[in-house]
Amino acid sequence: MPDISRRAFGGLVGGGAAVAVAGTSATAEAATAAERPFRARAGAGAHSGARPNILFVFADDLGWADLSAYGAPHIRTPHLDRLAAQGVRFTDAYSGSATCSPTRFSLYTGRFPGRTPGGLAEPIADRTQGLDPAHPTLASLLKKAGYATALIGKWHCGWLPDYSPTRSGWDEFFGNFGGALEYFSKLGQLGDYDLYEGDATYRDLRYYTTVLTERAVEYVGRRHDRPWLLNLNFTTPHWPWLSEDDAATGAEIAARIRSGNVLGALLHNDGGSVEKYTEMVQSLDRAVGEVLAALRRSGQEDDTIVVFSSDNGGERFSYQWPLSGAKSSLLEGGIRVPTVLRWPARVDGHQVSHVPVYTPDWTATLLEAAGARPDPAHPLDGRSLAGYLLRGEPAPERDLFWRVRGNRALRRGKWKYYRDTGGRDHLFDLSADLREQADLAAARPDLLADLRAAWERVNATLLPYPS
Repeated sequence: MPDISRRAFGGLVGGGAAVAVAGTSATAEAATAAERPFRARAGAGAHSGARPNILFVFADDLGWADLSAYGAPHIRTPHLDRLAAQGVRFTDAYSGSATCSPTRFSLYTGRFPGRTPGGLAEPIADRTQGLDPAHPTLASLLKKAGYATALIGKWHCGWLPDYSPTRSGWDEFFGNFGGALEYFSKLGQLGDYDLYEGDATYRDLRYYTTVLTERAVEYVGRRHDRPWLLNLNFTTPHWPWLSEDDAATGAEIAARIRSGNVLGALLHNDGGSVEKYTEMVQSLDRAVGEVLAALRRSGQEDDTIVVFSSDNGGERFSYQWPLSGAKSSLLEGGIRVPTVLRWPARVDGHQVSHVPVYTPDWTATLLEAAGARPDPAHPLDGRSLAGYLLRGEPAPERDLFWRVRGNRALRRGKWKYYRDTGGRDHLFDLSADLREQADLAAARPDLLADLRAAWERVNATLLPYPS
């Protein structure tokens, strides 16, 4: 892939001078300019054997270029920019799917969403669907290996009484079960109150991002007697479009939910703006900054793997340039996401990687880093990056596969096969055409056929969609 770390503040947004005028922080620009191509630390294979803590932070519907470290000209994210500068920034990182719950399935199971019935929902929308508690998860496998496990924030893998993080390997849960909620009242997509501690409702009518941040700060600052996993899943910047100062607008949305117009109220099609979205992303940045500060105060920073990513591409007000498409689509804008890894004890900072990776890879990577083993009865679809990150081995060479209703995609190296909702197949060279506008299907029919056949082989191993 081209050197996106340099282009992010130049050609991708119309020239470095234009970006400076638009207000991108000088700190982010300088940090990105100082990046070097990733290399594993010399001698990194030799270490004490201490098992790392794991903090995996999911943003919700955050687009690929919504951070200033990824080129946003109008959004300032100093804490996430600093996190990127302290570790590795991935330019070619992807979500496991194009919407919320299937991507979460791909992280929790390390497998394609289509391996399990609940993963076929795009996204989960009622109480009949969810992650089977009998299926091994990142949390249950780490717990078996001696880890403490917690999930704070958005679960979106099923509702009570049948589904819950505490039934799938997490010792502690504090958050919401559904895919969206009004940030103050906590009324969610089923129309009822959706903030829980464990399996019991927990009343707190403050801004949701603030509530989750406080819980996460408490967890990482707690005295732990064993290594821990914390999945910290913010709902920010998912709709409705509300910042800390919008309690009155939130009350109006809550009233509409109570009147029965649940989805219409939460979608908030009559609200929001680029400015409001910017406030939400910057609120998320501050929240992550508070959690990272608590981690530093606890003395655990060096021995904690931090991964920050998004569950899918951006939506209405997201900054996606130069990508095409958005959430729900398998064009780059729907699945390419900002992703950063930091592990001071083992990985050097100020680095950028153009290796294609996606959500289920992190499951395999974190299990290996923690010394935990996958369940052989449920083989992982993700590939571990530990050899690449820690031992200087070549990055895994394989196809990246996606399937959603109406779209299909497969990436092999620089090539991407994509089928649109009209059933037409396309072929793109992402190294030359990140915007996916130059269709090479007619020029390279043999390659197109090869990639289509590869997609079909994987698809044949998955569950079919219900009619």
